[in-house]
Amino acid sequence: MSTTIEIIPEGGVTSPRGFTAGATYAGIKKYSKDALDLSVLYSETICTAAAVFTTNKIKAAPVIIDQNNLAKTGKAQAVVINSGCANACTGEQGMAAALTTADLTASFLGLPSDMIMLASTGVIGVQLAVDKIKTGLSNIILSVEGGNSLTMAIMTTDTRPKKIAVKIEDGGISYTIGGTCKGAGMIHPDMATMLGFITTDAAVDGVFLKEALNKAVADSFNLISVDGDTSTNDTVLLMANGLAGNPLINYGSTLGSSFQKALNQVCLYLAKSIARDGEGATRLIEVVVNGAMSINDARLAVRTITSSPLVKTAVHGGDPNWGRIIAAVGRSGAAIVPEKSDVYIGDMCLLKHGLPLVFDKKAAAALLKREEVVLRVELNIGKACAIGWGCDLSKEYVEINAEYTT
Repeated sequence: MSTTIEIIPEGGVTSPRGFTAGATYAGIKKYSKDALDLSVLYSETICTAAAVFTTNKIKAAPVIIDQNNLAKTGKAQAVVINSGCANACTGEQGMAAALTTADLTASFLGLPSDMIMLASTGVIGVQLAVDKIKTGLSNIILSVEGGNSLTMAIMTTDTRPKKIAVKIEDGGISYTIGGTCKGAGMIHPDMATMLGFITTDAAVDGVFLKEALNKAVADSFNLISVDGDTSTNDTVLLMANGLAGNPLINYGSTLGSSFQKALNQVCLYLAKSIARDGEGATRLIEVVVNGAMSINDARLAVRTITSSPLVKTAVHGGDPNWGRIIAAVGRSGAAIVPEKSDVYIGDMCLLKHGLPLVFDKKAAAALLKREEVVLRVELNIGKACAIGWGCDLSKEYVEINAEYTT
């Protein structure tokens, strides 16, 4: 039977059965009208859980605790998230604050502390005010509609909410995957200054769930770049509570491929939303690399192009300087034969087999001024390909980050 994956209008992290959420303003970040900075995501049953975390050697306290909990149990039932304070580089006091936050949330929900996942985002080196967490939790009301409040509460320099949900029909089996994320700056593979929360009411084997998430992240969140920096707090968490009542999805399951396809779609949508909302961004850049010797080479080339300040500023200024693109590939570590390489802006070829072509610069500049810009490199030495996303680099990005804590 055929499989359908349908986007749920206005869907999000609480679209799957059994998930609720809520948020409040606890005073952790600077007050503004309608500000929210503390949120909880909850499942009415214990979930099989998997996560991908920052590769930065400096890890925030919540990341360390989450890694330890998942390694022990592979389960979770709730997440408590604060914005405005990263709780990173905060020593023993920061670790104690994170553990206390887990305990407070566990008491609030009536759960064991090791079923509570933690996530923080905000300024590094600031101690988390546990008293504000305690007071804030008492003001949170959980509901399905609260998923929208959670999406708003996790935002920092984001300018728009990022959420999606899809309904999957496969051979008479129906289940839902929903998700939300935040991120606009310090965005770069592997992972970025982002928090992502994905939920599903499907019953999924833990080993398969972890592998499926790793695959989805590799081709989505790990192929975006805003500014070449990675954070101390990056987390993508996937929770499956099984309330759809489906046969267990695992490696031998016929449902496995459709689950992976749907999860990929959710992660890709959220990742592109981050790239599109890069701090100060005016354009989304899609980078396509074809004909690489290996998938690793293709990804290296994509990541280097999307993170190149010279490429990003050229796009912002509408300057069709293709030399910056091929130079980025050349330093990426990917195998390249210059005499076989082509460079395109949109469908316009500027470099063919390593030699420059005569092209209409005004037409090329116009392609760079579109809201979505496509840069393509054909290496012509293999069969591997990769696609990644970034954004232009504007004066506003400098202004935002020059005054981030002042």
